[in-house]
Amino acid sequence: MYVVIVGGGKVGYYLSKTLIAKGHEVLLVEIWPERYKFLEHELGSVVTLGDACEIRTQEDIGIGRADVVVAVTGDDEDNLAICQMAKRRFNVPRTIARVNNPKNEDIFQLLGIDQTINSTRVIDNLLEQQIDTGQIVPLAALKRGNIEIVEVDIGPNSPAKGQSIQNLQLPYEALIISIIRENQALLPQGDTVLAEGDTVIALVHAAGEPGLQRLFEEAHL
Repeated sequence: MYVVIVGGGKVGYYLSKTLIAKGHEVLLVEIWPERYKFLEHELGSVVTLGDACEIRTQEDIGIGRADVVVAVTGDDEDNLAICQMAKRRFNVPRTIARVNNPKNEDIFQLLGIDQTINSTRVIDNLLEQQIDTGQIVPLAALKRGNIEIVEVDIGPNSPAKGQSIQNLQLPYEALIISIIRENQALLPQGDTVLAEGDTVIALVHAAGEPGLQRLFEEAHL
């Protein structure tokens, strides 16, 4: 993939290093000269100086060739403008924007940003949930959040322990897509039996999450 990352803070810096290590083509755009000098020293020619909120800059860096544009600056308005311009003017197929203020997340989605990253909401979800064994933990929301990817651990008192996948009374629009067992990912079959210590990864409609919770949560013995 060719990925354009806008914003050379810690998120942009480490994301660039990670993608480069995986063999992707990366261009990191930074607006502040002093930060640019540091990034160029660390990462080399993949870093460019410029304001990606400007059409001329996006043209100069060839943003229309990008498979993905990721805007991770500290300013929500800039992230929105960068992604909208990339998508609408340069037809970039996928845009991802960092949202610093959770109140802006719905606006980003309504205005066509493909995916948002909201660290505040992620941390809040972790705090709200006790993350005990048998607790549903949301990993990601697909599109507008109607379908969620969740994980849950099978504990010693879970009613799902010892049950085969085909015998579980899964909620409507719920699907088990993987089981992590002894650090190995398994593709579940109907006769796969859940064991204590398993981590279940599932897709579930938001309305079905409480039912999934009841299916796996620990019995209080």
